[in-house]
Amino acid sequence: MVDVPSTVRTMTDETQASTSVFDTIEPAAGVKKPKLKKKFYEDELERLQTELVKLQSFVKAEGLRVVVIFEGRDAAGKGGVIKRITERLNPRICRVEALGTATEREKTQWWFQRYVSRLPAAGEIVLFDRSWYNRALVEPVMGFCTEEEYKEFLRSVPEFERMLVRSGIVLIKYWFSVSDDEQERRFQARLEDTTKRWKLSPMDLESRARWVEFSKAKDIMFDHTDIKQAPWFVVSAEDKKRARLNTISHLLSVIPYEDRTLGSIELPPRQEDGSYIRPPISEQTFVPENY
Repeated sequence: MVDVPSTVRTMTDETQASTSVFDTIEPAAGVKKPKLKKKFYEDELERLQTELVKLQSFVKAEGLRVVVIFEGRDAAGKGGVIKRITERLNPRICRVEALGTATEREKTQWWFQRYVSRLPAAGEIVLFDRSWYNRALVEPVMGFCTEEEYKEFLRSVPEFERMLVRSGIVLIKYWFSVSDDEQERRFQARLEDTTKRWKLSPMDLESRARWVEFSKAKDIMFDHTDIKQAPWFVVSAEDKKRARLNTISHLLSVIPYEDRTLGSIELPPRQEDGSYIRPPISEQTFVPENY
């Protein structure tokens, strides 16, 4: 088994519990909330997505630079939230960055270097589906970095993020919290559904086997990086639909915006030219109409 840096292994009795405090969010009085009605969920999602379009227009008009980080347990629902955020937005303004494994060259770079190159320009929103926080979670637990690299990251990331904020970037960080039982249920669902099986990577399975180690690493990450300039916002993700609505609603609340969308638009008359003759259909290759 890959060794874990001692900074991850050395914890107090409280943080050595099998489940982290951030992974045990329960409804008031321990009562499980009922499922949202489909119509309410769809209507509310549409309303929030309409507001996201307004936010997008404001970001573009004002030249804002927005970075949103999504971290959390595997199968916690990060991808579903990101999908609902981007569904109605312009991909030229709002884009998703989900970096794969670093190349051999990138492994020799400053840790933040390849993330910096993907930061937004004026009028852009970037959603990081996992981020530089890999060095606080996956890398130390799986033994992909040295203990000194890990310690240096914990020292550097608060200053790095303060620097981003000072430069004018709006930085928002979300941690998606899901219980052991719910994660297991979702993993089993992925195993049974062939269209979702691709979501279970070998790394996901290994992280499942190291639940406690990841909990410890995440607690240390919060201790070092939950800073005033860029705090962590924890999303209770036991219910996917609620998590989507709550996250979008919160995102809209932390960026003050005004409606800068275009008003009513009148289409100009289409150009007419009787001399134009379309080429024969027989000269074009069409997709077979199987349906």
